[in-house]
Amino acid sequence: MCRNIKKLRQPERLPTEQELNDAALQFVRKVSGYRKPSRVNEKAFNNAVSEIAGVTRRLFEDFETR
Repeated sequence: MCRNIKKLRQPERLPTEQELNDAALQFVRKVSGYRKPSRVNEKAFNNAVSEIAGVTRRLFEDFETR
């Protein structure tokens, strides 16, 4: 869990859904301290991954590039 989150911004393309989900999962693992949450926390964990991936997707869609 010591790896850095991969840089997703690339000038030639937007990140793929898989890349967004992988980065979101890695972020949630890091901040929650769970590699795999308990069954009781699984829904909250997965919701956080989905929300973070969605917000990150919108961030990239809203960026203005030169």
